[in-house]
Amino acid sequence: MALRNDSPRSNKPAPAPALMSDALAELAARGENRRYRKGTLLIQEGDFGDTLFIILDGRLRTYSAGDNDREITFGIYGPGEYIGEMSLDGGPRSASVITLETSTCAVVGRRTLERFIAERPEFAFELLAKVIRRARSATHSARQLALNDVYGRLKALLLSLAVAQADGTQRVADRLTHLEMSHRLGCSREMVSRLLKDLERGGYVAVQDQRFVLMKPLPARW
Repeated sequence: MALRNDSPRSNKPAPAPALMSDALAELAARGENRRYRKGTLLIQEGDFGDTLFIILDGRLRTYSAGDNDREITFGIYGPGEYIGEMSLDGGPRSASVITLETSTCAVVGRRTLERFIAERPEFAFELLAKVIRRARSATHSARQLALNDVYGRLKALLLSLAVAQADGTQRVADRLTHLEMSHRLGCSREMVSRLLKDLERGGYVAVQDQRFVLMKPLPARW
């Protein structure tokens, strides 16, 4: 049973995020809106459940933890996304999910989803496409872990999140802590700190307003 720390349920509909498809917005309207505090564990890996969480506001992190308390992050999801679809086959949850900030989700049960798909069968293809994209992402992450060293994974992470600026630099929009980055990269926080410090000394990376800025192209190897 997943540990939960949510406020009382609200029947008041929350506005659908702008990036949400019409079908997903309609499904969200049939769910129960729940607001969760930061650090709430919504899903526990290995548990059984058939609930879909459609994110209306906030951010959720999906991850897995080992026996040594080391964690690896599979994804960070925000408004317009949903999680929990991988357990709709009746199997155990494949990952844990926790809120990174105060978040609001429309919680949809399996029966509600089944009725919705019967009425809107095209949503089944949207759901399938989402599962395929996440499977591809998981394959890519496994490839990165197997074939790249820690620096290679760090470089790929920074480049995937960086946005080009008018002055020629690239700025990472998210505020990432060294611990969060270590969870995404599957390594220790100390390793991330050491690599970033070396990149700062080399003039490749700077920190501005608690965000990383890539000052010049990162080297191929380190």
